[in-house]
Amino acid sequence: MLILLPPSEGKSQRRRGHSLDLGALSFPALTPLRDEVIAALEKVSSGPDPYGVLGVSPNLTEEVARNTRLRTAPAAPAGEVYSGVLYDALDLASLDAAAKRRATRSVVVQSALFGAVRLSDRIPAYRLSMSVNLPGVGPLAAAWRPELEANLPDAVGRGVIVDCRSSTYAAAWAPGGQLASRWVQIVVPGATHMAKHTRGLMTRHLVRAGAAPRTPEALAEALADGFDVALAPPARAGKPWVLSTTARPQG
Repeated sequence: MLILLPPSEGKSQRRRGHSLDLGALSFPALTPLRDEVIAALEKVSSGPDPYGVLGVSPNLTEEVARNTRLRTAPAAPAGEVYSGVLYDALDLASLDAAAKRRATRSVVVQSALFGAVRLSDRIPAYRLSMSVNLPGVGPLAAAWRPELEANLPDAVGRGVIVDCRSSTYAAAWAPGGQLASRWVQIVVPGATHMAKHTRGLMTRHLVRAGAAPRTPEALAEALADGFDVALAPPARAGKPWVLSTTARPQG
């Protein structure tokens, strides 16, 4: 099973510790493009109009300034760096050791800066969206697409792909070929805040339960004891199954 998560906009920064080691990250074949994107982001972020290029508010002075220190800033596990509603609901720190190992093995976070990382990969805090057209690199989703197409399929194994990404990040990789039959897009009715919260709860549920579904139907069954689910087949060949999910009230 592969659980695909989006990154968070906000990120927690560690005050001290070792700096980024690109060679130590998962998916080492992505290293050349990671190095290229970092160099381009550092240049833009120290330039005359980083806010316009990055599509962020001028109030985010410190967050953009971090982009100029990516190679020297303290790095921390991605599961600690990414914060916000989804990651609060996942609450990685409170999982037992076995569930943490499953999360490290099963969860991949799609990243505009690093392409894809696992929760244990040590990264610095940064500010960059997959929607950015980065000077020197180009539109990031298009830049990452061939690299992810070449490297992510091996991470899937024999299980399903549980796709919790937003459309911005999903644009960087669409599982193709035989993988498409095991690709399940998670849809949560309602506001964005609730959708993120539910996806975090769902990810937590799966890694705590030790679920290893190999079919979309088995995934729906694995979630049915904590969520109201409705599974719909692909609209056409090459498109994902769609699993509509709502967290069931507890207590």
